[in-house]
Amino acid sequence: MAPRFPAALFETDAFAQTLTDEQAAAKRQIYDSMRPSRRKFVDRLGYDNWDPFQEPNHPLDMRVDTGMHTTEQLLNGFLRSIPPEETVSAEYRKGALDAAMSVITKDEKYRGVFDFCLWYFELMKKEGHIA
Repeated sequence: MAPRFPAALFETDAFAQTLTDEQAAAKRQIYDSMRPSRRKFVDRLGYDNWDPFQEPNHPLDMRVDTGMHTTEQLLNGFLRSIPPEETVSAEYRKGALDAAMSVITKDEKYRGVFDFCLWYFELMKKEGHIA
């Protein structure tokens, strides 16, 4: 089976590996103990370009609001607060999702929308349209 990505895709000219004698010996030992199929991958990369000591990828940090809620928690909590007999459209849900995401990312556009909604609510109360 042909590799999905050519080894050249992983090579960089900026890769400069400086290893101590112990690291070089450990690298050789790791390579020698590999199965032949795994060695082929390293050979395609180039032994000198291969770094068996690279740090693992760290998971994405979980984005939360000041109350430590994720976007999903905010959205689910809001949607559960809607009475079951009230149906909401996909656009309504999308708007709620956009608002929840904007809270997490502190998006100024939605802060303006939020402030306007508060102001408008108070205006409607003041004019007697809302009890």
